[in-house]
Order: sequence, then structure tokens, then C-alpha cells
Amino acid sequence: MTRGVRRALAERGFNSLTEFRLASGRRADVVAVNEAGEVVIVEVKSSVADFRADQKWPEYQAFCDTFYFAVGADFPADLIPPECGLMVADGFGAVVTREAPLVKLNAARRRAVVLRLALTASGRLHRQEDPMLSMAVDMRG
Repeated sequence: MTRGVRRALAERGFNSLTEFRLASGRRADVVAVNEAGEVVIVEVKSSVADFRADQKWPEYQAFCDTFYFAVGADFPADLIPPECGLMVADGFGAVVTREAPLVKLNAARRRAVVLRLALTASGRLHRQEDPMLSMAVDMRG
């Protein structure tokens, strides 16, 4: 489902990362940013049990302009709180069935989130292109 969510976000002009650690220490499933600096977080839920067990999602809303849940086609949509957007996703794509309310981040938080995204993305790319980097960093410290 995560791949499908990322494809749908890309179609909307967003570049995304998975398993992104927020400043709060929580890890969001998908975080995306567009050229305007708008930040989207998508929490992927594979089942009703997964949704009910995870009650940390309200903390994510402080780090994005819009927040969505992504669920499979058989997920009961009425379980998703109305203050959240909803995507129905599979491994190939996702469809927004309910837009997320827009709650603009303040400028300082936006800058911090976008900077953290840039640093995380560039670090991941560097480690992918230079696997020895991780070893060198580990050996130093």
C-alpha cells in the first residue's frame, strides 16, 4: 500500500519518504512535500486491528498541513475520524476518497520539517550510493 500511496502523492506533485522520524520521535509511514513546501503525512493501516492498536496518529498532525489515513478497499471508512483525509490504496496506486482538512503549519515548524526531510533524504541517498559511508561513520563514533 505504501508504494501506491507514494505514486498517488507523486501524481499530485509531492516527493515522499517512508518511515520518517519526526522531531517528536514518532515515525510516520509516509511524509511528502511539494514545491510550495506543503507537507503531507499519510498513516498506512493494513487492518482494523492495526488502526485500533495505533492511537499515536493525532501527534502527527502537528507536523503537516494535511493528514491522511491510507487503507485497503475492504476497510470500513466510517472508522476513520472526520478530521482526517482518507485514501484507498493498494500496491499500485491510491485514490483520495476524502480530502484532508488543510491546517497550515506555522513558518518555523514548516522550515524545521522541510529541513529534516531534506537531510533525511540526502542522507539516505548518500548511503545508498556509498554503502561504505555507514561503516566509516560507525567506525568513527
